[in-house]
Amino acid sequence: MNPQQNQEKIKYFTYCRKSSEQEDRQVLSIDSQKKELETISHDDKLKILDVLPESHSAKAPGRPVFNEMIKRIEKGEANGIFIWHPNRISRNSVDTGYIIYLMDTGKLLEVKTPSQTFRNTPNDKFLLNLFCSQAKLENDNKGVDVKRGLKGKAEMGWYPTFATLGYKHNLFKKKGEKEIIRDPERFNLVKKMFDLMLTGNYTPPQILEIATNKWGLTNRASKKIARSTIYRIFTDPFYYGRFEYPKGSGNWYQGNHDSLITETEYDRIQTLLGRKGKAKPHTHTFAFTGMMRCGECGAMITAEDKVKHCKNGNVHYYTYYHCTKRINTDCTQKCIEKGKLEEQITTILSKIKIPPEFHDWALEQLEKEIREDSKDRNKILSKQQRAYNDCLEEIDGVIGMRARKELDEENYNRRMDSLKKEKARLQELLTDTDDRVNKQIETVEKAFDLARDAKKEFESGDPAKQKRILADLGSNLLLKDGVLSISIEKTLLAIEGLTPEINAIDNKVRTSKNGEIERDLRVFYSQSPTLLPRQDSNLQPSR
Repeated sequence: MNPQQNQEKIKYFTYCRKSSEQEDRQVLSIDSQKKELETISHDDKLKILDVLPESHSAKAPGRPVFNEMIKRIEKGEANGIFIWHPNRISRNSVDTGYIIYLMDTGKLLEVKTPSQTFRNTPNDKFLLNLFCSQAKLENDNKGVDVKRGLKGKAEMGWYPTFATLGYKHNLFKKKGEKEIIRDPERFNLVKKMFDLMLTGNYTPPQILEIATNKWGLTNRASKKIARSTIYRIFTDPFYYGRFEYPKGSGNWYQGNHDSLITETEYDRIQTLLGRKGKAKPHTHTFAFTGMMRCGECGAMITAEDKVKHCKNGNVHYYTYYHCTKRINTDCTQKCIEKGKLEEQITTILSKIKIPPEFHDWALEQLEKEIREDSKDRNKILSKQQRAYNDCLEEIDGVIGMRARKELDEENYNRRMDSLKKEKARLQELLTDTDDRVNKQIETVEKAFDLARDAKKEFESGDPAKQKRILADLGSNLLLKDGVLSISIEKTLLAIEGLTPEINAIDNKVRTSKNGEIERDLRVFYSQSPTLLPRQDSNLQPSR
């Protein structure tokens, strides 16, 4: 049965989604999606049973309209979904998995976009899963990028989050460059509190009462300072120039803000508070702090260095990762040495490692697939460009009619408002259609680059590079009983599922004494039903 005959038997739900969150900032509005999909469905004579719009994030399961659509597909009302882009139906692994499951059971025959059709075949399901996983990867990477940006700000000496009492962020600087400056309303009052504390004649509650009732000190929300806050202020190293970020990570930085007291004064206050001898913060660079949580109690994993002095005079240095026990002081988890933790990460990276030859071949196949769909995409672009040009001509015509006084001001303004909105919509449509495929290719290339290079770069990289690789590898990092578990990114999981076949082909070709390795590898890759399910190759390696 050819695709057109098969398409005639498919009944579609048109699903349009847009979220107000960061994930969908550049995505077409729901009305724009509906209008464009309606035009395409009419031109292609698709049988549309219902149009289902939804304003909801797809980062997690639980979308009401999406779930109702799935139930209706399970009941047999429709067997196809028509969407603007695969990321409209899913940005999370649960919904993606269920869409693929519906295709596996034959209840969903097709997921169609304006530029590509995913039918119920192994290769199409793999690509659909890959594109949905890309959407999840993009979301997760945004979170990683934010954390990376905050860490970079900390490394420059600026506390990334809320400034403590007596300080504020410089609002005249652009986002990401707002350094911490003195709060003119509170800095000197907080300084006077420290001065009173240093006399040794006042307790923190007495100082708080004086600051509140006599000086009128409040927080930035104009509320009174809590009793617990005064103790936090007097024990915060930020006031003498040091800060920890993230909290509980063990990563300390030297701040560039104006210190309110000296380190010596800070030490004296700790003695007055009965905290004499408490270890002061010092800077360490650990690769994996701030990323892992304890699998038993959920607290963050921190790290510390240990020095062992042997009887023969040798000195050995070790780094251990362990639970901070900030959530449960009775947590039973023990520490793990850095080398053993790195071995586990290397083992995980080995499972997704691909040879350079497969990396190049796989990207060529993906680009070939997208090029095959470019005819439909170019057709859509051409139609959109014509519509945009027609809109511009109509605007010129309305302006001319107004100049000739054929339109009064009210009708002129009404028509121009409508045409300007249509012009903006069509311009948005052109940009989205033109850039979307390039973005897909870029995302897939990043995943394949990671699979090719990550193991080698991790083994030879500095702590910062190791941390970046681990962050790109997955999320939900848990350490329990000395074993690290990671929720591997779906894109990389798909690659991991192919590595046994890739390695088998690689070993077979490289152990052969005849032939050209690179050419023969490409031949066997193309012949593999696992790696390229739909392509029949008549090429044979020469022996």
